[in-house]
Amino acid sequence: MKKPRRLFKGTESLLASLASILAGLLFGFVLLLIFNPAKAGDGFLNILLTGVRSTARLGKVFYTAAPLVMTGLAVGFAFKTGLFNIGATGQFTVGGTLALFGAIAWQLPWYLCLLLAILGGAVWGSIPGLCKALFNVNEVITSIMFNWIALFTVNLAINNTTVMLASSWGDVSRERTASLAKANLDAILPKLGLDKLMRYNGMNIAIFIAVLVALVMWFVLQRTTFGYELKAVGANRHASRYAGISDGRSIIQSMIIAGALAGLGGGLYYLSGTVQFTLGKELVAMGFNGIPVALLGASHPIGIIFSALFISYIQVGGDAMQPEFAREMIDIIIASIIYLSAFSLLMRELIRRAKLKRGMAQEEATVKGADGAGEGGATA
Repeated sequence: MKKPRRLFKGTESLLASLASILAGLLFGFVLLLIFNPAKAGDGFLNILLTGVRSTARLGKVFYTAAPLVMTGLAVGFAFKTGLFNIGATGQFTVGGTLALFGAIAWQLPWYLCLLLAILGGAVWGSIPGLCKALFNVNEVITSIMFNWIALFTVNLAINNTTVMLASSWGDVSRERTASLAKANLDAILPKLGLDKLMRYNGMNIAIFIAVLVALVMWFVLQRTTFGYELKAVGANRHASRYAGISDGRSIIQSMIIAGALAGLGGGLYYLSGTVQFTLGKELVAMGFNGIPVALLGASHPIGIIFSALFISYIQVGGDAMQPEFAREMIDIIIASIIYLSAFSLLMRELIRRAKLKRGMAQEEATVKGADGAGEGGATA
């Protein structure tokens, strides 16, 4: 008897993510009905359609999605190798700040600034990796601690480098870094006419860099011996050691790569020329947003691209709901989708079991039909 055919693993993950999204959107619509029944329909349509109503809104979707792809990859890549990189925020902050130092203090072009961002994130990501590999310290604990260490280290470094502050470039503010438009135009990511095409000033090549990096990460994980070794360690550290794979080395390498990805995300974000790093006591949200992006994309590099675009898309739609609905409403909707996406593994398993049961039922019916035909033929 043939075994029932299963869904491809990627299809199971896709269906699980879509189920999470639909359930989250339905929950959001119910909330809109509760808070403002008269405007609930219009508000929900704004969430679904605003991102494609104009090229400017679509440009904003791409602009916001680029760093989200990178932080999602930082979390997803580590998760694929058995590690939970909750320190993407710290790596993002260090990478972005080092890129700003290259741009403002050292007057470097954008591509060298991005290399500095990658280096900064990689160094910061290596620390939890070393602690895990050498001392078996849980990477969640160390990465959370180093998020805060990164924040205050960056604040201290910027405060003690006068040229980095906006006040040194004709701005009264001492609470944020200088605008790249004043400090170094060569450090701003090239737009290549995309800002005029999309009619959005923030549009640049960042989204294309992010997508290219995601494709490279997919190739590394799926088509190289190096990626296979990393995933083997993630699946079973002890078994991989017996197979001759250095588990400690793989853990360190995985966290270095994850940190580099988050650092690059920080570089793409701050070198856009539209934002400045603000000194404060709050962690950058963009790094934490990579966690739901990775969950929704099932930690698959290609899935992360689409999940980042989706999160960015509904954020743009949420902005259009005002003033009828508070801005926090879209945050609640996104949070519900994120919460449900955390159960994607459970949903995936339920989908797999349903497919198996249906396949077994079809196979059993086929066998019974064949037996019945055989008995009829023998009687005849």
